[in-house]
Amino acid sequence: MKYYSTNHKAARATLRDAVVRGLAEDRGLYMPEVIKQLPASFWDEMAEMTFQEVAYRVADAFFGEDVEAEALRKIVYDTLAFDTPVVKVEDNIYALELFHGPTLAFKDVGARFMARLLQYMLAPLSSPEGDTNEAPSGAVGGAATVNVLVATSGDTGSAVANGFLGVEGIHVYVLYPKGKVSPIQECQFTTLGKNITAIEVDGVFDDCQALVKSAFMDKELNAHMRLTSANSINVARFLPQAFYYFWAYAQMLRLNAGKAFNLTFCVPSGNFGNICSALFGHVMGLPVKRFIAANNANSVFYEYLQSGEYRPRPSVQTIANAMDVGDPSNFARILDLYNRTDVQEILRQRSIAQPLPSLTGSEGVNGLTECQAVLSDRSRTPLLRTGKVGGGSFISGATYTDAQIAETMRDCYARTGYVLDPHGACGYRALKEQLRPDEIGIFLETAHPAKFKDTVDRILGIDLPIPEKLQAFMRGTKQSVPMTKSFDDFKQYLMQQ
Repeated sequence: MKYYSTNHKAARATLRDAVVRGLAEDRGLYMPEVIKQLPASFWDEMAEMTFQEVAYRVADAFFGEDVEAEALRKIVYDTLAFDTPVVKVEDNIYALELFHGPTLAFKDVGARFMARLLQYMLAPLSSPEGDTNEAPSGAVGGAATVNVLVATSGDTGSAVANGFLGVEGIHVYVLYPKGKVSPIQECQFTTLGKNITAIEVDGVFDDCQALVKSAFMDKELNAHMRLTSANSINVARFLPQAFYYFWAYAQMLRLNAGKAFNLTFCVPSGNFGNICSALFGHVMGLPVKRFIAANNANSVFYEYLQSGEYRPRPSVQTIANAMDVGDPSNFARILDLYNRTDVQEILRQRSIAQPLPSLTGSEGVNGLTECQAVLSDRSRTPLLRTGKVGGGSFISGATYTDAQIAETMRDCYARTGYVLDPHGACGYRALKEQLRPDEIGIFLETAHPAKFKDTVDRILGIDLPIPEKLQAFMRGTKQSVPMTKSFDDFKQYLMQQ
């Protein structure tokens, strides 16, 4: 399988190159040239499969051409050493609980998969026969070391750090905004030591993400050390997140005893890697009626759905901090996905109109990134206004203030006894407001509420127990490197490593 850049200016890459580089040379994000349709036999057998079996079949469609079957099976089974259960909250509304992994957040799935896949990819890189590129002479830990840069607004840092902890040949640098992640989240990646370095940036998440992207484009730095990213910009991070959407559907098949149902997913969205993986799953055949992207006050995508104008801006701090993103990277992938002729043909066969509004104002719109400008310029046929499926939008959005999030958490707890985290609350509320009588809705509970204990306790007036997994992190000692948001300072630091 070859991978192309969303900017369409870089050469095609192999899976190994795409995973190790993270970002294409033209600053675009990698996309697979082919999105395979899953066979009828998969759907016929799905209700009887385990989570690992379902995920392996999906992983094989993504990576089977490039990873030996038994190795890929081991990667998938090792990754998914925990469940992601569907739990009923109230009639027709279910939570997909993604907080049963080692760091109690949905990103455990993508981070653990990527750590294992990257380790598999490093074997040929470190051998004389497989290393086609001269290793950087100053690479940390020796010529074979890969240095993973990851920007986090909360859960990504802990999932990636713990996924890669102790992995030979890999060093991880976690960049996070000072004072803008919860204390429990912070201790999950600042207390590990070993091959994990926490970088405390005096800025917001978008500044951290900009530092990572700039590092990939700096020739001197890349000559000094081998760099890759573990954010959802990396294909090995975001694609595996499709696993739990398929598994959620399999669980609903069992709950409905094989009866037909209209399924709607509501995804709390920040950098949009999570919902992007779901949209890939839909193209592969996942029977979903529609999707809802739930935002906090950082409402750039919601506003785009309403107007067709994409206007990124600095993020604002909210109580749903993992979604505090003002310029979501994976927006470029979603645009590219629905500009592909193969995807448009699949949608046509399913009687689904183009899901996205036309991207307007590609010239003269402040903040429009190169990637979105390229996509807008190369689109010969204007994208249709919001697509329709059965009279409703295939992709719709919602946006909520902190006060609305808190109100939702209190209401859900009072009526059902279910404790929402601030991110899941956005998804739950959007379903409550938009779910139709003939639909079953699943919202994603992306992190355990105890990761936001101070906020949850204050809003609900309870003393939420802290799971032992989190208590173990809290007993550690913080180790972090203070950093400005200047790339020159960050580069200088890395050049000294």
